[in-house]
Amino acid sequence: MTTFADVPEQTEAKRLLEAALADGPAHAYLFHGAAGVGKRSAARALAGVLLGDPRRVDAGTHPDLRVIEALGEMIRIEEIRALHHDLHMRPFEADRRVYLIFDAHRMNDEAAASLLKDLEEPPGYATLVLVADELGPLPETIRSRCQLVPFRRLSRAAIEEWISVKAPGLAPAEVAVLGRVAGGRLDRAARLLDEPARARRTALLDTARAAYRDDAFDPAAAAAVIVAAADALGAAAREREQARVDDLDLPTRESEQRVRRAEFGAEKAEVLASLDDLGAWYRDLVVVANGAEAAVVHADRLEELREDAAAGAGAGAEGAAALVRQAWREAEEFNLNAPLLLEALFVRLRRELSRPSVAP
Repeated sequence: MTTFADVPEQTEAKRLLEAALADGPAHAYLFHGAAGVGKRSAARALAGVLLGDPRRVDAGTHPDLRVIEALGEMIRIEEIRALHHDLHMRPFEADRRVYLIFDAHRMNDEAAASLLKDLEEPPGYATLVLVADELGPLPETIRSRCQLVPFRRLSRAAIEEWISVKAPGLAPAEVAVLGRVAGGRLDRAARLLDEPARARRTALLDTARAAYRDDAFDPAAAAAVIVAAADALGAAAREREQARVDDLDLPTRESEQRVRRAEFGAEKAEVLASLDDLGAWYRDLVVVANGAEAAVVHADRLEELREDAAAGAGAGAEGAAALVRQAWREAEEFNLNAPLLLEALFVRLRRELSRPSVAP
């Protein structure tokens, strides 16, 4: 299985895709599973094989490749209408055209209904690959017209192997801790290896603790920790994408959309990742307080969790974790004002965690 060699594990997905390549590709696939487990890499690898030019597919410059992603909080019908128009143009260079629809679970109802028409009667030279973090939001009519390709969370061994390759200087014990913290996701593992990301995580977890340890805790300042990180990553993503589109001959509107999409996507991804880490901290307090340390996510900060749980911080932690989960769902589903959402969250967290107070 050399085609998907850069995608760790995912034996079932690779088997299905290798069989499809051997027997002739289907007209539509639906890659589904948790974020950060290799779905996008596999989709691009498949497109590279189908178009016969992996290098230009990876660069996003192949004329017979079209990539659609959520612009803002959803994929709107305008994006699918543009796909429909493009779909009925003959290939420019290759024998077929390939369409990668990332964030497919974020299509609104109109977009999904419009895409269904193309899935029912696609031209013979077209292959559509939908990539979704969850199947629930997608209508059954769309799911039934695609070959489903499931992706699973990666084993800790696979994550540790990936970390060892990316950071060969790390001691085995540190690799093991990071593999545990990553929770089966390569995107989280990458964050743990990036020095600025590690600093952002440290600041975030210090803020999580301050919500129940610091008498002068300021919800607005706590929210600003996450917002500043998201803004910084958004600006960096915008700069990178602008450099890419400057080298391409694209219409102004498409160039602007690509840059906006990159910036917004990076900001939203950072907010969601921060909420993941924040919620995991409060869940860790609960499991430590109940003597289940083997289930701790933030294993590298176990001593602090023990200290806080022993002082009674676990009392409101379960409710705090539920509040963070709700905020994550709102941030993921809606295009909300992040500073206001986060400040309101920290106000509620402070209230939930105020019993009992833990002295610093």
